[in-house]
Amino acid sequence: MDALAGLLDGPRARGAFLLRTVLDPPWALRIEDRAPLSVVALVRGDGWVLPHAGDPVPLRSGDVAVLRGPDPYTLADDPSTPPQAVIHPGEVSTTPDGSALCDVWDLGVRTWGGNPDGSVLLLSGTYQLDGEVSRRLLSALPPLLVAPQSDLPLVPLLAAEVAKDEPGQEAVLDRLLDLVLISVLRSWFCRPEANAPGWYRAHGDPVVGRALKLLHGDPARQWTVATLATATGVSRAALARRFTDLVGEPPMAYLTNWRLTLAADLLREPSATVASVARQVGYSTPFALSTAFKRVRGISPSEYRTTA
Repeated sequence: MDALAGLLDGPRARGAFLLRTVLDPPWALRIEDRAPLSVVALVRGDGWVLPHAGDPVPLRSGDVAVLRGPDPYTLADDPSTPPQAVIHPGEVSTTPDGSALCDVWDLGVRTWGGNPDGSVLLLSGTYQLDGEVSRRLLSALPPLLVAPQSDLPLVPLLAAEVAKDEPGQEAVLDRLLDLVLISVLRSWFCRPEANAPGWYRAHGDPVVGRALKLLHGDPARQWTVATLATATGVSRAALARRFTDLVGEPPMAYLTNWRLTLAADLLREPSATVASVARQVGYSTPFALSTAFKRVRGISPSEYRTTA
């Protein structure tokens, strides 16, 4: 498992809010749903995305935008077009003056807008991520990134599946949305302007990349610098120096932080216990996990579960 896959493997889309929006110019949608992460694909037509801070960015047919919340943003045919609809938390939509729009603009299964045959087709997917793994990923993203003229075959497939109402459809849509997101992020992190985090850039190093795959693939193993160095074919000193230079922290510090990040996410599961989570992330006893968790995060795992 590589670093990006590891970050996306925990809190994947679970009942994500997906919607086809069909419109004719002039149009503008104000998004105030406070979602941590949104994916917007312009399947047909042209438009603009106006972030909370920063200049408007044009969107062309085929572009995919990823927006990191919770700041609001606007989608429009032109930056000067005033919003016609406001999207609030809880999938509630209104006019700017507060009148309900959900039923008025309802065009069928997961389809919404002012004209069923509109010249503009937007596809929106919203993640409601609140796990620690998600925060680590979100911290690596800019508020807005746009993958231009995406030729992903997944986008038209997702657009077609959104309008279906079949058994298991929610699971199908969640996985398709995940694939679209991963594909866009993988492409984005490879671009020079992305300023990818150290853990992602290090993935391309033959030594440190191998070490990261081992740590992410089996975090519960009782790793030491020595066993990790043996597995990667270098000396302990060489691994420690190279890992720290590329990732920004020593191997065992990275492993500790990764284990506790996984633990924080696992603790949100209703059936999880401190003991079961400790075993999954490499701590021999619940006490050992509690000690490390409290040292790093300031509260015990039990207290974290209650507040989470």
